[in-house]
Amino acid sequence: MPAIRPKVQLATHQVVNQPPPLPSYNAYADDALLQPLTLDDPETRALLTDFGACCGAEATRELGRLANENPPRLRAFDRYGQRLDEVEFHPAYHELMALGLGHGVASRAWTHPLGGHTQHAALMMLMTAADSGVTCPMSMTYAVVPALRQADWAAREWIPRVAAAAYDPRSIPAPEKTAATMGMAMTEKQGGSDVRANTTRAEIVGDDEALLTGHKWFCSAPMSDAFLTLAYEEAGLSCFLVPRWRPDGERNAIEIERLKDKLGDRSNASSEIEYRGAWARRVGEAGRGVATIIQMVQLTRFDCVLGAAGLMRRALVEAMWHAAHRTAFQRRLIDQPLMALTLADVAIEVEAAIALAWRLGEALDAEDDPTQGLFARLATPAAKYWVTKRCPMVVNECLETHGGVGYVEETPMPRLFRQSPLNAIWEGSGNVIALDVLRALGREPESLDAVMAELRSVAGAHAALDRLAAEIAATVLHPPREAGMRRFVERLAIALQAATLLRTAPNFVADAFVNLRIAAPAFQFGASEAEIDTEAILRRAAISAD
Repeated sequence: MPAIRPKVQLATHQVVNQPPPLPSYNAYADDALLQPLTLDDPETRALLTDFGACCGAEATRELGRLANENPPRLRAFDRYGQRLDEVEFHPAYHELMALGLGHGVASRAWTHPLGGHTQHAALMMLMTAADSGVTCPMSMTYAVVPALRQADWAAREWIPRVAAAAYDPRSIPAPEKTAATMGMAMTEKQGGSDVRANTTRAEIVGDDEALLTGHKWFCSAPMSDAFLTLAYEEAGLSCFLVPRWRPDGERNAIEIERLKDKLGDRSNASSEIEYRGAWARRVGEAGRGVATIIQMVQLTRFDCVLGAAGLMRRALVEAMWHAAHRTAFQRRLIDQPLMALTLADVAIEVEAAIALAWRLGEALDAEDDPTQGLFARLATPAAKYWVTKRCPMVVNECLETHGGVGYVEETPMPRLFRQSPLNAIWEGSGNVIALDVLRALGREPESLDAVMAELRSVAGAHAALDRLAAEIAATVLHPPREAGMRRFVERLAIALQAATLLRTAPNFVADAFVNLRIAAPAFQFGASEAEIDTEAILRRAAISAD
């Protein structure tokens, strides 16, 4: 919280020309870039408006700072030498978790199926205004539902717990809790993204029960109530649900070896674990573990887009507030043409990211429409690749707006910058995602037809976009080689952003994006020769603070 009436008249100088602390603002209702997410349902609008006010509040942002400056600690043993394998968090972390889960970040898609994924998108992006670290366990808890549905027992026992719209941090068996969170433990040291190189083994001890033995190199949110994990049995690589507590009420044989000392995302715990005969139960068909968990991966990749877009928006809010309240050479920074152009260029990038994230939510909500499913199959990894890679560039530019003070830990900018690469790495780094797009083109070529239908819907709006769409359409005749996939995915994502903005955004926004990213692209923000309505873009991107 800001200090009350700090001294500005010091012994050697008076403190002037310093921006005031960013006050409370509504990250939803007063955020023009999220207004397209407004749904017709009054209950949903009220929920998002309330949650936006909570996430943009000074007190909530202070919780984010505290949770990151006081990272979680591993308690492998208690004072008596008894094994615990628990992680302690600062109270600020628990408050943020209660805020997000209580407002339905993880549950809304499943409790309100009409527009549920788009509502989830809005909630997830708003949550990043407070803190990004807590969105990791929220994301996995949201995304696990399709996998749980592949086993009657899992759907019956676990979906009500993860869809409870509540937070219960107690370390007790899940049946005794009011709500549960879920995690994943898939990657191993020797394989990383190549999960088929896993060595964890499952000893089947019943129809679908097993004892797992092996290690997991990354297990995020190790205080989750259960984890989906991959292990080999005789039938092949299968998916298992591993609860932290066994059915007999005893602690499961999951040992936390250490917590990761990460670049960012410090409020969230990530760990290395070992299964030492951990009790588990199979989810899905034996030997079909990757197929079982792939829907969860698709949704967590969607959340990578949301997390990156929300973080970019938070960085832009900080940059614009600073530029509006700091002067140099007798003018406010934001009134200087080069700064205004640079911030407007960044604002267009942020709005395009949010718009594409919103479009993915629409496709996920249209689950009964096969065409939308095919669209999501190709558009989700493309968006994940592009938006997450743009995030560090945006945050870096916003940090630079502050000058030297932006490099100082007392501001939120270093924390945002450290956070910015995460979503490009999680759930498949750039090359893995590009290869997934190549795989989709080969196995489901009709997914490209669904994307092209999207681009044809705005044909004729801009000649530059039409040329790009024709280039993408030529993929049917000349499929890209593996080495050319990064360029193809980049071009595909930009075209989809343009098409989405042309359908949903004001003309001055859509025109600016097409001109800046397709017609006259530049390597850096503010360097394009394109003519854009800078004043209108900045006015749209500004927040209304309390």
